[in-house]
Amino acid sequence: MPEPLVSAIIPNYNYCRYLAQAIDSVLVQTYPRVEVIVVDDGSTDGSEAILDGYGDRLRWFRQAQGGVSAARNRGVQESRGDLVAFLDADDWWLPQKLERQVGRVLGDAGLGLVHCGARVVDEAGRPLRMHLDGLEGWVATEMLLSERSVIPLAGSSAVVARSVFDAVGGFDLRLSTSADWDFCYRVARRQRVGFVAEELIRIRAHPGNMHANVQLMEHDMLLAYAKAFAEAGDGLRRLQRRAYGNLHMVLAGSFFHARRPRDGARHLLRSLWLTPGNIARVLGFPIRWWGRHVSTAGAT
Repeated sequence: MPEPLVSAIIPNYNYCRYLAQAIDSVLVQTYPRVEVIVVDDGSTDGSEAILDGYGDRLRWFRQAQGGVSAARNRGVQESRGDLVAFLDADDWWLPQKLERQVGRVLGDAGLGLVHCGARVVDEAGRPLRMHLDGLEGWVATEMLLSERSVIPLAGSSAVVARSVFDAVGGFDLRLSTSADWDFCYRVARRQRVGFVAEELIRIRAHPGNMHANVQLMEHDMLLAYAKAFAEAGDGLRRLQRRAYGNLHMVLAGSFFHARRPRDGARHLLRSLWLTPGNIARVLGFPIRWWGRHVSTAGAT
């Protein structure tokens, strides 16, 4: 039986300075059957010239700016593969990424999605931190509770069967910063998730990252949670207060990190009202900050 074709979907918006590295990282994969599809979401920075330079080594499509969800959905629509894999245009894959993940898919037909470990780097490619802490199995409840890392960085790590993508309806066009979370959650409600605990991707942190927009993240995550609980059964609804309390704690940390203390305090108070036990997380913040600081300093 032939190995399945993997369609690598790269959404791009004004990332011409990074785009070639992302594309090249797909073209050198050790997995033999890969097609590269780039959807340019209305770029104005010269990305078209870079894409034209690859000739028939990839297929690319230009559309009016509609956001990352629309670009990913368009890429899957144009794809031919049995499996689809997503890569943001400012990140890149290590050569064995697809080989490792496709092996998991072929070894367990019950998996709806497979993700992998990653290293976050700065704009120049210098290492910042490692993510090898994903989960596998039935993880939807863990995603809602936000008490540990479950499927981090899915926008560049997820591999999913095309049939599963179609079954959950693709990415929600209303979402951008939480589109990955929302998509993975809908997959995780239906099927088990697999995880390859190896560093197989590099995630570039830079000022233009979409996730740096904490106000948009606030809007998107609250919408994604409202969707999730609107469709939840009684068992999950019993966790709703705890889940929202934890979400507000995450948002509080994001706003404080962005030096917006008023918004951070608003979410912090909401978190403690919903989940008083989160006071322990607040008291432990200086210790966690110090641990991250030392870890980051040691990695550079």
